[in-house]
Amino acid sequence: MIDVDGYRPNVGIVLLNADGRLFWARRIHRDGWQFPQGGMNSDETPLEAMYRELTEETGLRPEHVEVLGATPGWLRYRLPRRYLRPHERPVCVGQKQVWFLLRLVGDEQHVRLDGSDDPEFDQWQWVDFWHPLAHVVAFKRSVYERALRQFAPLVEVSCRISLTRPRQPPQSSGGIAA
Repeated sequence: MIDVDGYRPNVGIVLLNADGRLFWARRIHRDGWQFPQGGMNSDETPLEAMYRELTEETGLRPEHVEVLGATPGWLRYRLPRRYLRPHERPVCVGQKQVWFLLRLVGDEQHVRLDGSDDPEFDQWQWVDFWHPLAHVVAFKRSVYERALRQFAPLVEVSCRISLTRPRQPPQSSGGIAA
């Protein structure tokens, strides 16, 4: 499902623990780390797609999380030219995403990366709130920054912490977590 502008509808998930740290996962067979995310089916709402992707990618079910917020509308990123498939119709130029902020209310032992037939991730860890900006692949960085900046006030209130916002996104050489 690709819209008239060439964007594939998608959801992104920022999962928070009680300490204000974020779920950060490594793509299977790759060095890239990212938040869980995935495409929407044509018959799904963003919320339904988020719960499906959450279960597929992390093993967590709706009762393990609490939805704290969502971005108001789509955040878009374009794919680098090397990822475009001009021979396919319609051509997908990028993704448009609704992002959700979730708090883990269940136990982290419920996280299962091998819960689907085609796992997305092979490792995960809890990271500081702004860590992903320095470690996500460059073409997703601006969307990550917009989502995190929108969610920071919710996290501060929810976890009773203060998040020092970076003035500029940290630079990275390609999405490898330290």
